[in-house]
Amino acid sequence: MATGVEKPQQPDSTVDGEPPQFWKLLSNGKMEVFSMRHVIVGTAGHIDHGKTSLIKALTGIDTDRLEEEKRRGISIDLGFAHLDLNPNLRLGFVDVPGHERFIKNMLAGASGIDLVLLVVAADESIKPQTREHFDICRLLGIRNGIIALTKTDLVDADIAELARLEVEEFVAGSFLEGATVVPVSAATAAGLGDLRKALEQAATAVAAKDASRHARLPVDRSFSMRGHGAVVTGTLISGSIRTEDELELHPTGKRVRVRGLQVHGAPVTRAFAGERTAVNLAGIDSAEASRGMTLTPPGLFRSVIQADCVLDLLPGAHPLKHRAPVHFHAGTSEVEAEARLIDSLDPVQPGAKARVRFRLRDPLLLLPGDRFIIRMFSPVLTIGGGVVLDIGAPPKLRRAALAGRLRQLEQSGSADRIALLVAESQDGMSVSDLMARTGQLPSEIRAAADSKAILHLPPPHDWLVTRAWLDRKIATLRASLADFHAKNALQRGWPKEELRTRIFPGAPAFLLDAVLSHAKDIVAEEEIVRLASHRVALKQDEEQAVANIEKIFADAGLAVPSVSEALAKSGVESARARTLLQILLREKKLVRVSEDLVCHASAIDALRRDIASRKGSSFTVAEFKDWTGVSRKYAIPLLEFLDRERVTRREGDKRTVS
Repeated sequence: MATGVEKPQQPDSTVDGEPPQFWKLLSNGKMEVFSMRHVIVGTAGHIDHGKTSLIKALTGIDTDRLEEEKRRGISIDLGFAHLDLNPNLRLGFVDVPGHERFIKNMLAGASGIDLVLLVVAADESIKPQTREHFDICRLLGIRNGIIALTKTDLVDADIAELARLEVEEFVAGSFLEGATVVPVSAATAAGLGDLRKALEQAATAVAAKDASRHARLPVDRSFSMRGHGAVVTGTLISGSIRTEDELELHPTGKRVRVRGLQVHGAPVTRAFAGERTAVNLAGIDSAEASRGMTLTPPGLFRSVIQADCVLDLLPGAHPLKHRAPVHFHAGTSEVEAEARLIDSLDPVQPGAKARVRFRLRDPLLLLPGDRFIIRMFSPVLTIGGGVVLDIGAPPKLRRAALAGRLRQLEQSGSADRIALLVAESQDGMSVSDLMARTGQLPSEIRAAADSKAILHLPPPHDWLVTRAWLDRKIATLRASLADFHAKNALQRGWPKEELRTRIFPGAPAFLLDAVLSHAKDIVAEEEIVRLASHRVALKQDEEQAVANIEKIFADAGLAVPSVSEALAKSGVESARARTLLQILLREKKLVRVSEDLVCHASAIDALRRDIASRKGSSFTVAEFKDWTGVSRKYAIPLLEFLDRERVTRREGDKRTVS
């Protein structure tokens, strides 16, 4: 049994992906490591139903921090508090305003909650914002919660019981059906103990957020602290953040450094998913960060201005028309958007589900699986919400094809999603691009590739292509090379860079090599690509021309005629003669000394032997001319050739035999 608990402190080391660990003092004086679970509880309910008073009675913290809130006696913006229910469980409370004018503030706080505390005053029962808050929680996919029946000190037992029955009827058929209803009074403290027990029990059913995933922190507050600079706060919805980490602030793309971290007011070196986190940022002014932005690892994600979604329109909403303007809420952000219907241009009817593309006025960081809420412009009411399916559909898809694609994504698992994205890409996708499109981890993407027989080009490329794509490219290469050989029978093959440009326009350079490695009947030799079956086949007149060209250069020794003169005597037209010259050069029967000078290999070999016999000696250009009997026209190019071949080295006006 634990006799007491020291102030929680994180050990020096933690394991990536695991929740934070703390030290517990046991009765024998030893310290035991244990895991602290963090569960975010969000209030919901009508204005003046006692949400803030209840949180204060539970935690001792007044979440109304603004002067105007205290003067008017209502919550205007988000408030935060925390409560340790046991050594292993800490609740972080997000207290949201209930007034209809501040629903957008409520939405900014609702996105990160794990457990809803629906607050209903016994003296008023269900009111308009009770319904709207409840709809929002349902649309955001919250699955756990309890109900607090507040202000029971103001009514008699019969009225309180009637209110309880009305609440149970209200939540019937929803995620709160069967949830614990706790009568409570913040004024008298009646029922607070029962409420704590109910909260503790409900919190155990909450699935822990995943600290092994990519870090994402939607910003719900931004301010400046004297001596510290910019500070932002939010609920870390996934991953973890350490001090000194470099992060990116979306959608601006600004790079920042984590100067310091706090979780519920206590300094830490690392914050984990599920924790209310304050981040002191270096490299940015507080005015550059605001609610609605998101912190992530740098270079990982990309903000978007379009999202294809599945939408649930509330039964009480008006029909949603094509291109209707809406307020789009996701995470802590709010932007104006245009709803573009996909299934049909007929208005979406109340209570119906539909696939909708939202064109955002301003960019947001969104990922598949993110929840969103939409509200009308006038009157400003919540009308629906749903789930993001995709953030980068192929352009110019017809509506029917897009609808089918989204139905497929809606029904697909993560591996099927990866397979679809890779299959519809022009030349495959990198693992980093797939991370940006899906939010999945590299290990998940590679495992998906393996399960779907997708070809994975390993690091440093880390690229995925489908087997069908590979087969198509090999077939295209095979047909293109066959056509090339038919038209260029005297050429050994197709220059690789020219082939790359023709067959893989705009694709990464390494893809051609990857395809060639899987094509057994295609050969890459140096910078030439050919079919394995291709051989240079000379016609009778070409064979004679080759012999003529070689004899002209062999007979000339070092004092050779110009290339054009030699080819003119080959017996075939100039174009074919030049191709035949390339064959002799490739077969190393001729040697290119300079751009304008070609010699027979036997003459060059004889020159090398002559020079080698003078090893260690030095000579001038004039002496070289005397030895070889050539003019300066030949001597200079020949000497420069010998220098490049490291047979000689130039030292001033002389050369020394190496």
